[in-house]
Amino acid sequence: MGVSVSKGSGTRRRGRGRRDNLRPMSEINVTPFVDVMLVLLIVFMVSAPLMTVGVPIDLPDTSAEALPSEAEEPLTVTLTPEGEVMIQSTAVPMGELVNRLQAVAAERDSTRIFLRADGAIPYEDVMRVMGALNAGGFREIGLVTDAGGPRLDGGE
Repeated sequence: MGVSVSKGSGTRRRGRGRRDNLRPMSEINVTPFVDVMLVLLIVFMVSAPLMTVGVPIDLPDTSAEALPSEAEEPLTVTLTPEGEVMIQSTAVPMGELVNRLQAVAAERDSTRIFLRADGAIPYEDVMRVMGALNAGGFREIGLVTDAGGPRLDGGE
């Protein structure tokens, strides 16, 4: 058994020995976490515009403000320039529209329906679909348009 005596003021100097290397590190390395978050942010920024309803139509421009958003994805009916009727992105025969919507709406919390119609479709056809939706029990029908249209009050 050996004893060593240190000369000096009585304080012991600690060197970088083997014991010091075995202690757990108490610092958190945040760099990998930030890297992952930035990658996820970019993925969501790129994919978010692709999550809109994918039926290409030319919506009319209006100065109306957007409706408040909801927790679940809105149920959307689209009238294409070719005369097709679509629920979300699925084509549906006109005679089955209300029955299919009622089946889908039974599984949802909200009864709101958004109606998208191409600007080239006659007003009569749009109103015919709205009347059928109303007769089918859907009272909350929102018409979807593009923003930036004329205000009709002299403003721009």
